[in-house]
Amino acid sequence: MAAPDRFLGQWLHRRRASAEDVVRHLLAVQAQDARSVRLALRARGATRWSDALVTSWLLRGTLHAVHRDDFWWLHALCAPRLEAGNRRRLRQLGVTEAAADRAVALVARALADEGPLGRAALASRLEAAGIPVAGQAIVHLLARAAIAGEVVLVPAAAVPERVFARAGERPPPPDRDAALRELARRYLAAHAGADAHDLAHWSGLPLSDARRGLRDLTPPPAPRGPLPLRLIPAYDELLLGWRDRTPTVAPAHARRVHPGGGLLRAVVLENARAAGTWQLRAGRVTVDPFTEITDTPGLTTEITAIEHLP
Repeated sequence: MAAPDRFLGQWLHRRRASAEDVVRHLLAVQAQDARSVRLALRARGATRWSDALVTSWLLRGTLHAVHRDDFWWLHALCAPRLEAGNRRRLRQLGVTEAAADRAVALVARALADEGPLGRAALASRLEAAGIPVAGQAIVHLLARAAIAGEVVLVPAAAVPERVFARAGERPPPPDRDAALRELARRYLAAHAGADAHDLAHWSGLPLSDARRGLRDLTPPPAPRGPLPLRLIPAYDELLLGWRDRTPTVAPAHARRVHPGGGLLRAVVLENARAAGTWQLRAGRVTVDPFTEITDTPGLTTEITAIEHLP
């Protein structure tokens, strides 16, 4: 599928949109880094966060921002595949199954009694209860609470971090076939030309599940629209949503975008193709072009928007 179709399907041509609409369209936005989520939404016309969005360990076992209306059925699809890996990692970190279960109960109780809390505050409470939290243990214990459906991450009101909050009342489990079909339908709407292998890669679900979801689905019409210059953040969905990035990133530039070690850099897009990488440091954007970037007014506009993002 051509780069413009991917670009347009990802709503990167939008000048103005709500965060809710963008996340509903993309279904899930990579959210390991909280700032990257805001930059991904900004690139699609949304400059303000919405309280209708929550973050949890979902697709591929990594943090994703989703709409609250989509959280529980996505959780039902993803959580069972995350449980075994989480148990194994906690054992490696010296946390017993009993201690992990006790940690989940303590976290849920603390959030119910005190309201949203940050990771450090929850770690302190677990440590006081004799549960190991050193190193990565606290991360995997909180992930355990999320996998159990007890917590989600939300933006903090007064501190520059995300905090944990109660996930809310769990609804009855969805019909699995219906959930897989909804996953596939929503995925195709934002991922032009994708197939079952792409969906399995993106979701972390088995290929058999991806094929079940896509069965008899008709791909949406090719999107249309302008191709403005855009600065997308590291780990943007445009770069994560398909197995093959070559329509967007030419092979000659692939190592500059994806140098290895799990790193996926922020990219300048001109005419829907990668034309360079960029960084935001101390509130200033610097660009490392691959070739001459001809749309200098567009580049200036993008840089200014990022540097002045609230």
